Amino acid sequence: MRDLYTHLKGHRLVSLLAPLFKMLEALFDLFVPLVVADIINVGIRNHDTGYILSRCGLLIVLALVGLGCSVVAQYFAARASVCCASSLRRALFAHIQSLGFSEVDTIGGSTLITRMTSDVNQVQNGLNMFLRLFLRSPFIVFGAAILALSLNRTVATVFLLSIPVLFLIVFGLMAITAPLYRKVQTRLDSVLGATRENLSGVRVVRAFAREDYETQRFAGFHDALTRLQLFVGRISALMNPLTYVVVNLAFIAILTLGAQQVQDGLLLDGDVVALVNYMSQVLIELVKLANTVILTSRALASLNRVSTVLHTPVSMAFPAETAPAETGEAVVFDHVSLHYHGAGDESLTDISFTARPGQTIGVIGGTGSGKTSLVHLIPRFYDATTGAVTILGRPAGQWTKEEIREKVGVVLQKAQLFSGTIRSNLLWGNEHASDQDLWDALEAAQAAEFVRGKPLGLDEIVEQGGRNFSGGQRQRLTIARALVRKPAILILDDSASALDFATDAALRKSLRALPWHPTVFLVSQRTASLRQADQILVLDDGHLVGMGTHETLLDTCPIYREIFESQFEKGGAAG
Repeated sequence: MRDLYTHLKGHRLVSLLAPLFKMLEALFDLFVPLVVADIINVGIRNHDTGYILSRCGLLIVLALVGLGCSVVAQYFAARASVCCASSLRRALFAHIQSLGFSEVDTIGGSTLITRMTSDVNQVQNGLNMFLRLFLRSPFIVFGAAILALSLNRTVATVFLLSIPVLFLIVFGLMAITAPLYRKVQTRLDSVLGATRENLSGVRVVRAFAREDYETQRFAGFHDALTRLQLFVGRISALMNPLTYVVVNLAFIAILTLGAQQVQDGLLLDGDVVALVNYMSQVLIELVKLANTVILTSRALASLNRVSTVLHTPVSMAFPAETAPAETGEAVVFDHVSLHYHGAGDESLTDISFTARPGQTIGVIGGTGSGKTSLVHLIPRFYDATTGAVTILGRPAGQWTKEEIREKVGVVLQKAQLFSGTIRSNLLWGNEHASDQDLWDALEAAQAAEFVRGKPLGLDEIVEQGGRNFSGGQRQRLTIARALVRKPAILILDDSASALDFATDAALRKSLRALPWHPTVFLVSQRTASLRQADQILVLDDGHLVGMGTHETLLDTCPIYREIFESQFEKGGAAG
């Protein structure tokens, strides 16, 4: 709840005005049965048409004023809830952006999406309903009971007996359903995760004819969610019939006692009608309160899930200022090991090497050998579990986030473009870059030719994920985006896998000719791509099993020689 209060601070006035106007509306509603009683007791009994018309006019005035208060209350409640949800969503997104790769991996992308969308919307709807009805409904319930006591204490005992029973039903069911709604949202994460996985990997699913398996797998998550929702829905559905039973029994008691009181001359006919109206108001408000409680319990469950993410600590701290340099080496790994959170074994074990400025470092190894894990330690996407990583003469932990991202350019395995234009995507590398800088980067990335062939050139539209470009074009554009920044260290994490051998060779040649001479890390499965590297690191199951030039490794590293010979036999190493 503290997070909700924090984001409501800037909207205190509208948050107070909403329930205030709702209580004013409720106050006018409580006057209505008394006016009706007067019409019956005085106007109809005395056949006084003028009195009846005047009281009817008063009813119209009460209705109009109540309507006005209701509209104002609805506006303020909606404004407060929307603004609060907007602030909460922005804070959640900002916190997610500050989380490290480890936290995002642990929580899961589908869970974060659910909490950014569905959970925040649940909080918004629950807050809206709370501001509108959670004070109005108890006000009318207790107000009706007090006014019933003022009319007749004997009949009012029905109110005093029925209201606690109704509250017990409402809040008892809320206590049962609140934890169940939290489970519903968790099951929704599973459904969203399976959906997201299948949509992103639809080509793989179809390529291996796994449609039936994935359909059954999704059906399992979906059926579990459906069963839980039906179970919670059945419990919540008990609220209305139980409250109606209690209220209708109260109607019978009011009419029975009221008739006896009228017969004894202790109560007027209009007062009985007023008491029945008050019990009707109690019924209506408790039904509203029941629905509000259900929605609020779901909102609280969602708020707890959002708060869990908001209070997830950021394990990776960055200093405010960068420490002074000690040596001139580009990258130094000193007995570095890496263990992912929740993983069984180490992904990297006792890695040591030195990369000098301007060198090209090749990284090769089998699938799962730790190539990506190794290069992800350089821009500090992850922190080494043991050992030390030094970047440009400074320990990685002593760089500010902005400076280390400026010095280290990374092109990830999956080429990711964002909706916009080619220009807007390239400017991610350097927002102040000129058109000439962009074209220079495109030339170096072997992307200038196809960009010039586009009707709009740099202003060509890029659809979401760059789906209107081929895989090779996306890879070259992401490489150009990294080159626009002119980083001192450039990491290409198997980011040329979709390029043909000629383009790949031209790319490597242009990288060696870059005027600022960056230290380049080339992660690749092709030995042909790494033959000209100054130093090649060979990884196997997280261990550094070979280090040296291409010729040296052919003589000294069996794993590298095996990779080379397998590719040569397939015609992949001859170029």
